[in-house]
Amino acid sequence: MNPTHQPPSFWQIGWTSLRRDWRAGELRLLMLAVTLAVAALTAVGFFADRLQNGLARDARALIGGDAVVRSDNAPPAAFEARARELGLSITQTLTFPTMGRARDEEGGAARLVALKAVAPGYPLRGTLRVADAPDEPDAATREIPAPGTAWVDAALLAALDLKMGDPLLLGDASLTIARVVVVEPDRGGGFMSFAPRVMVNSADLPATALVQPASRLNYRLAVAGPDAQVARFSRWVEQAMAQRDARGMRLESLEGGRPEMQRTLGRAEQFLNLVALLAALLCAVAVAIAARGFAQRHLDDCAMLRVLGLSQSTMARAYTYEFALIGVFASALGVAIGFAVHYVFVLLLAGLVESSLPAPGITPVLLGLGMGLTLMMAFGLPPVLQLAQVPPLRVIRRDVGQLKPATLAVLGVGLLGFAALLLAASRDLLLGGIAVGGFAGAVLLFAVASYAAVRVLRASVNEATAPRALVMATRQLSARPAYAVVQISALAVGLLALVLLVLLRTDLIASWRNATPPDAPNRFVINVQPEQADAFQQALRSAGVQRYDWYPMIRGRLISINGQRINPDDFESDRAQRLVDREFNLSNMATLPEHNPVVAGRWTENEAGALSVEEGLAEELGLKLGDQLAFDIAGQVTEGRITSLRKVDWASMRVNFFVVFPVAQVPDVPVSYISAFRAPETGNGTPGGFDNALVREFPNITNVDMSQTIAQVQRVLGQVISAVEFLFAFTLAAGLVVLLSAITATRGEREREFAILRAVGAGSALLRQVQRIELLGVGLLAGFLASVVAVAVGWALARFVFEFSWTASPWVPLGGAVAGALLALVAGWWGLRSVLRTPVVETLRKAPV
Repeated sequence: MNPTHQPPSFWQIGWTSLRRDWRAGELRLLMLAVTLAVAALTAVGFFADRLQNGLARDARALIGGDAVVRSDNAPPAAFEARARELGLSITQTLTFPTMGRARDEEGGAARLVALKAVAPGYPLRGTLRVADAPDEPDAATREIPAPGTAWVDAALLAALDLKMGDPLLLGDASLTIARVVVVEPDRGGGFMSFAPRVMVNSADLPATALVQPASRLNYRLAVAGPDAQVARFSRWVEQAMAQRDARGMRLESLEGGRPEMQRTLGRAEQFLNLVALLAALLCAVAVAIAARGFAQRHLDDCAMLRVLGLSQSTMARAYTYEFALIGVFASALGVAIGFAVHYVFVLLLAGLVESSLPAPGITPVLLGLGMGLTLMMAFGLPPVLQLAQVPPLRVIRRDVGQLKPATLAVLGVGLLGFAALLLAASRDLLLGGIAVGGFAGAVLLFAVASYAAVRVLRASVNEATAPRALVMATRQLSARPAYAVVQISALAVGLLALVLLVLLRTDLIASWRNATPPDAPNRFVINVQPEQADAFQQALRSAGVQRYDWYPMIRGRLISINGQRINPDDFESDRAQRLVDREFNLSNMATLPEHNPVVAGRWTENEAGALSVEEGLAEELGLKLGDQLAFDIAGQVTEGRITSLRKVDWASMRVNFFVVFPVAQVPDVPVSYISAFRAPETGNGTPGGFDNALVREFPNITNVDMSQTIAQVQRVLGQVISAVEFLFAFTLAAGLVVLLSAITATRGEREREFAILRAVGAGSALLRQVQRIELLGVGLLAGFLASVVAVAVGWALARFVFEFSWTASPWVPLGGAVAGALLALVAGWWGLRSVLRTPVVETLRKAPV
């Protein structure tokens, strides 16, 4: 008796099919698309994960302690006593702006400096690094300046033409320059961080006589110790501040430590995420097209298996197993490539984070594996599963029929999972929403527009009078509209990627760089008195400065909103509390500044009782048009109603204000003037002589040199753009994969159609004309649609995500259409050359029946 024959399991079928397809090269395109998508996403993911972990680890070093109490007045003695009671280490610093001067014997130059008086124990966290001279190697130190000495930034030596060992005049004191400050862990951000640092021993501060009742001082009490004790101290301080009048006092966090670097790194991560998302979206299209071709090539295999009695469920499980193995392998390969590539980002963005980054976590690995498997299951599996769910006769007829519910369910769940993973990978819902929504809308637009174009073409071509090649091309397109829709849509998606990449590389990045142009103002001068206004402006013009900002400046504190008195405790966010706790720099001007566009309401010149508020401040404090604000200006209450909201670019290096009175004069309030301009260079290429002459003529002014800040911003932008361009290569490869997929997916059908036409007598010249007309029309339409969508997506990203103005050239759609036509012609040559060079019988024998 013969043993019962057991049919092979789906494990065996799937493994056998995988090995056969691998040897035949059937899986190369699928593998390439998944690997590229995972590599791009995980490269950015690894870098972002390490960056965030590094910032969290270094948070205490950035503020110089585990907790810091910051205040405008000396912290109460009870705070220090409580810290000592809890066993915490403490140290105090005092920082304020003043003018540093050289002796007359050394030229008598003066320069605004940020003076910092430190006590023993500073810093509690982080490392202070100093050097013996500007060109000498630096080293870490636990010391502080000895009494009678000062440590300075190297920039101050050049500005004052001083050298090591020379005296530096600070108020009534003369201190010897002993060392150069290289790294100051708690330097922080803000307006005064741009001035050169001068660090002195707190014991020398009384001799300077600089601390006066009206001085703008910044006291910082830093504590360090066990986390539990620091937490107890922080809670005690918060309670103490709530019980007393604590205006001008707060607990400092990482957000106040390096906000300017966080913003730069955040925008860098947004750019990198955008390019990575674009790669993933393109690869999804490539996987879908490649899977469709894979399914078409396996129709014969499915027909044979179904005729031999293999069940639908076994076939479905076998293909699922095969694609799962492909997905795991391609995802693992992509994760490995992404891990290697992220080190390039670390090198390109070196310096944005001062210390070494910690090792990455497991999250990018899981995200990469999940993305790869989702790509395979959501876009690769549905066309193949459709083969397993149709009767054998229909498979033999090469007709898979309508989509089945199970296939639609897999597709729907896969699409939702893919969208969710993209949103998670973007780390920004707005960025992810625009990218995902833009591509989803683009696919629908391409499908509808291409179908409508085919119908219009069919109706508009008169077969009696039109050229023969045009008639044949029209018949080919209109005979199978679904085929034309897939062809145009696939090509349009690939072109959308390429056009959007070009816009990213050129216009968008250029707009970002131009937000802080290298020729921006590099001097801010404050405290110009009204009686000096004419003489000061004349001094600027005499020195060759023709373009400069010139605005009145009024110091005022917001005290009530709509008649209700306010204090910092009325607001939840730390930034809102700080804004209410400080004095604002207000201004008045009848004409709206050109760099402050109105985004809500209306600016009316010389409107009495009106206020124009910066939109960010309005959002932070919950203000709206029509609200009544009251300010305490030098003891006098001045009120106004919000009539407009302005958009302010704080990175533009222009003079900007939170609140502006749109009138030419505000009577009975103390006013000084602020100016911003680009200082003229002297014969040696530096503006030092101009600065010294200005300070000597107007000794009361405060002159802030922003040159180093602008140079640093431009350097950081250059680093970020280099990183974006590097990742650009991944997305460009993804776009080329999509184009290759669109070409190869229809090559077999084209070979069969043209072979049949040759068999019935069509000449090679006629076939070339038909092909060129068809592909020119397809390419022109796809390129035009892709360019229009790319411009719309680029505008949305620039406006809502990166927050700068951008307008695309009107020639972009035309250029995209021409590019699409050229690419389509190249594709046509690639698909047609083998047909025209081989015998018709051989082509028909190889073609599917």
